[in-house]
Amino acid sequence: MEPQSVQSEPKRERDDSPNKEVPDHSVKVARHYNRLQEVGRAARSRSRIFFMRNFNNWLKSVLIGEILEQVRGAGSQQVCVLDLGCGKGGDLLKWRKGRIDHLVCADIAAVSVEQCQSRYEDMKRRSHANDGIYSAQFITADCSKEVLSEKLDDPALTFDVCSCQFVYHYSFESEQKADMMLRNACERLKPGGFFIGTTPDAFELVKRLEASDSLSFGNEVFNVSFQSKGDYPLFRCQYHFSLEDVVDVPEFLVYFPLFEHMAKRYNMRLVSKQRFSEFFQEKVKNEHHRSLMKKMMALEPFPGEDGGQLATDSQGEYRHAKEHCDKTGVKHALGTLSRSEWEATSIYLVFVFQKTS
Repeated sequence: MEPQSVQSEPKRERDDSPNKEVPDHSVKVARHYNRLQEVGRAARSRSRIFFMRNFNNWLKSVLIGEILEQVRGAGSQQVCVLDLGCGKGGDLLKWRKGRIDHLVCADIAAVSVEQCQSRYEDMKRRSHANDGIYSAQFITADCSKEVLSEKLDDPALTFDVCSCQFVYHYSFESEQKADMMLRNACERLKPGGFFIGTTPDAFELVKRLEASDSLSFGNEVFNVSFQSKGDYPLFRCQYHFSLEDVVDVPEFLVYFPLFEHMAKRYNMRLVSKQRFSEFFQEKVKNEHHRSLMKKMMALEPFPGEDGGQLATDSQGEYRHAKEHCDKTGVKHALGTLSRSEWEATSIYLVFVFQKTS
């Protein structure tokens, strides 16, 4: 179901009165991520969404790897990347494996940027001299308000790729913020450069909300709650998203046709847009991607290996996997996600834009 009340043109929102103070949700987002504690690998492995997080990481790894291949195939010698909304540096290793030359990391949360820089410095210390690890700059900034190019160490720097993972939706609080985020993502891209990312699919969120008998929906790992239903403005259409102990913040619907239209202002052409489920079904056919998925533990073995415990013993969470095994006669362990994890990750889509000039 598509959001039927979404208009073809952005409609003025009731809160736009110049005399009315509109709360800045960017502050809430920064505060949340600054307070979020960094946990070790052992703690992450005990998380209810351990495999879902690995699955999302695999998806990003495939996306980043394929885009960097295209960049190199186009003849780029020195590959520069902007990680817009870098968080604590979850993609630092992906950029290293992609053999890039320079990275700029920017995020609204100062604590996250500090942890990202610390991770990078640690990775640099552990690397061998002949590894040629990329150089990097780290910037704390609200990229939906501030012009990032003014903060670059090299004022003439241009990028081959801008990556914006699970972040862009925060900027759809207003047209001004969404446009500034796009400007920061795209204005310094080289011709032929890519703007890639992941964001919730507004159509899927509205479909689930409309199917719910309340103003919220979710399961044992995530919850989405709206303030109302039936009317979905193009900007500042707020909902609250919580995911286990990782996310608990306000977000905003990104109406993708409008996003695509706005990107054209910066000479950006949409190359692809796929739901996570579609991306997975396409990429898993590749043997290299399947091997990477196994290495990254992106799917949970079902039944549990050596009779081991599954991520949850809630009834029905693995019914789909059991039915598949029964139907196909598969005897060995099958890779899967629990129903709740799949419902959570299938909210998202992946996008790729390319600069035309």
